[in-house]
Amino acid sequence: MDFGTEFEDKHVIVTGALGVVGRWLAEGFGKAGAKLCLTDMDQSALDALATEVGAGGSFGFACDLRDAGAIDALVAEVGQRWGAADVLINNAGVYPSGFLLDTDAEEWDRILDINLRAVHLMTRGIATQMIRAGRKGSVINISSGAARKMRLTAAPYSLSKTALDRLTKGYGLELSRYGIRVNALEPGFAAGSTASPLPEEHVKRVTASMPLGRASSPDDVVPAAMYLASEAASYVTGATLTVDGGNSIGSMDIYQDKKAPL
Repeated sequence: MDFGTEFEDKHVIVTGALGVVGRWLAEGFGKAGAKLCLTDMDQSALDALATEVGAGGSFGFACDLRDAGAIDALVAEVGQRWGAADVLINNAGVYPSGFLLDTDAEEWDRILDINLRAVHLMTRGIATQMIRAGRKGSVINISSGAARKMRLTAAPYSLSKTALDRLTKGYGLELSRYGIRVNALEPGFAAGSTASPLPEEHVKRVTASMPLGRASSPDDVVPAAMYLASEAASYVTGATLTVDGGNSIGSMDIYQDKKAPL
């Protein structure tokens, strides 16, 4: 899908920018000419990425998304530099593995703080700036098929994504009067990150069980995000776009060979 010059000089925020999907999004929107605000935990790495892929005026801002005060500081920096963003992509998230009986209060809070609470606080702050600036922006929440399909040893993660789906619709409803659209994107399986590492054997098993049989790539995720952020989706809000190779609809693990392929 060709978006031409639509994102040139647009202001795009990507949280979790140093993760797998975050980098894809930063590189994709940067290549399209957008000015980027990239946030994660490592300031030097963020600075390097913003310089490498973003248009002039791009910047990195290290932020602990569990800290409401740090989020307020990030929002204030965006306001000072840009006035308001055009696109907010709430991409940051953690995917820890652990049985419910082994999940203590601290780990529970960490998952919900990053995957859900931070999305609310970021959206509240950035959308307020959009409204004051009269900017009809787009908010994209990176969700998961886990919102609908429970995963063993990932119940709190699945819960956070189910709640994110409702938060997306709630904000989509409330912000519609200001011309701000809020949607969710469920990207396909990617092979983990330093924040949420996945064993190689797990990666192989998941990929083999997927209907379309391969992991996700930038060519899958970036055009989908750009569509949701573009004028082509101007009549789309409160929706979820699933681009996951069929991973959320079922597994190829259990198969009875009763009929030969046509």
